[in-house]
Amino acid sequence: MKTFTILCPTDFSECSLNAIEYAAKIGEQYQADLILFHVPDKDDYKKLFRQPGMDLLSFAKKKMDNLVEEVERESCGKGLNSCKGILLEGKTVQTIITFANENKVDLIIMGTEGVNDIKHNFIGSRSSKVIDEALQDVMIVPRKVFFKTPRKFVYATDYLEEDKLAIQKVVEMAEFFDSEIDIVHVGTKNKIIDKALHQTMISEIKPFIRYEKVSYVLKTYRDEPGLGLENYLITAKGDILVTLSKKKSWFDQLFTKNLSKKMSYFINKPLWVIKSI
Repeated sequence: MKTFTILCPTDFSECSLNAIEYAAKIGEQYQADLILFHVPDKDDYKKLFRQPGMDLLSFAKKKMDNLVEEVERESCGKGLNSCKGILLEGKTVQTIITFANENKVDLIIMGTEGVNDIKHNFIGSRSSKVIDEALQDVMIVPRKVFFKTPRKFVYATDYLEEDKLAIQKVVEMAEFFDSEIDIVHVGTKNKIIDKALHQTMISEIKPFIRYEKVSYVLKTYRDEPGLGLENYLITAKGDILVTLSKKKSWFDQLFTKNLSKKMSYFINKPLWVIKSI
């Protein structure tokens, strides 16, 4: 049986260090192989180190070795199968994607600066490009979010047939942490989902889920669904937002149409985008 593999790109910033913590803690539960992955970038080095004459590649290798040693010390005795560091030159996003595909990675976990980073990502920043182009599931962790055992996963649904398979992935991770799962649909006054459709969704999904801590939630919000989802995350105290990304899916519509300064959940909640089912 193939060992679960997590790829965690890092640029050694505070943002990516939080992602490594999430990757290690989740990796402990899956008994995973964790790969810390760095694509050398001179511009990034200038921002981080600001020391003229430094052999930046050697410095990066030393940083990577230290990170691997720390993860091994903290997590390999708690279930993580292995940790290794890889430096590979190339264009950052494409190098991550190619490596993930060639090495049959199961999950990519990476950091993001928060809502402003995500807003620009649709124009061209890294974490959104990885979400868009990866074949694997992607979890992005905001800069100021430190790992804590997730009490509740919030799965945002638009009643897709594929939800039945995606939710099983959420159940698998939730079982590790004994977490609750809220399966949530947010409608608006302009598009109120009939309660009968909601009940149909429940009856179809329930046979696929063998987990007791699941709730099915239908919410109507006066404004955009994205703001309604944010409101639900806050009031329900959700710890990780989960969604399925398919072409022309609700996720893609939500995050291209509704990114505004009012939305803050990328600042304080990890986002797990399920790509592979």
